Amino acid sequence: MKIATWNVNSLRVRLPQVLRWLDTHRPDVLALQETKTEDRHFPVTEFEAAGYSAAFCGQPTYNGVALLSRLPMEVFAAALPDFNDPQKRVLAAAVGSLAVLNLYVPNGQSIESDKFRYKLEWLAQLNLWVTALLDKYPQLAILGDFNIAPADRDVHDPRVWVGQVLVSEPERAAFRQLLKHGLRDSFRLHQNGGGFYSWWDYRAAGFSRNQGMRIDHILLSPALAERSLATVIDREPRGWERPSDHAPVMAELGR
Repeated sequence: MKIATWNVNSLRVRLPQVLRWLDTHRPDVLALQETKTEDRHFPVTEFEAAGYSAAFCGQPTYNGVALLSRLPMEVFAAALPDFNDPQKRVLAAAVGSLAVLNLYVPNGQSIESDKFRYKLEWLAQLNLWVTALLDKYPQLAILGDFNIAPADRDVHDPRVWVGQVLVSEPERAAFRQLLKHGLRDSFRLHQNGGGFYSWWDYRAAGFSRNQGMRIDHILLSPALAERSLATVIDREPRGWERPSDHAPVMAELGR
């Protein structure tokens, strides 16, 4: 089974790239973030023609998440429970015996801002929810744009990012707290080195110079981690015409 995540930074713009990637890789489930698409405009027909059913929770201009699946899918959440938030950042579904939680974690803007406090509160509520999810769904995969580089090896030059969001200690502590539930960073199950990134700034030739960060993750429950065969970051779409600034990340699970 293949599950994947991709922040597409506007599905309206990136739909041809997504369809091209699906045709090549055929994941069983693809989690999309930053669709920036109202539900009434979601391209259901195009994905059905490609062999995928779609579940989506969107809004114009900002945020928005979606799940595409080749298998029967039943949505069970479209928001963090007990957290009043109009932003569309969460979508969870059961896909067979698997539970898939698609997240677009807030960016945080700057560590002095209200948006950073909102991010930490959001992550704290997510942590509480994960406890309940793992009790109910032993085979749980959490995918998405976490907007957190977990360690210095996940940043092209940590010195440049000191004191900024995505790398701050409170954010990294929140990420570690999720792992304390037994969740495993699937990429790090297979690759320990640095220099692997999933996001590159559009500015200053960030991609061609490989000045990026690994902020898109697939976390696996203990039961799924035992089935993990591989996790890869597919850099190719980042080099396509009009690309997202993120690359897809895909995990393969054995039976």
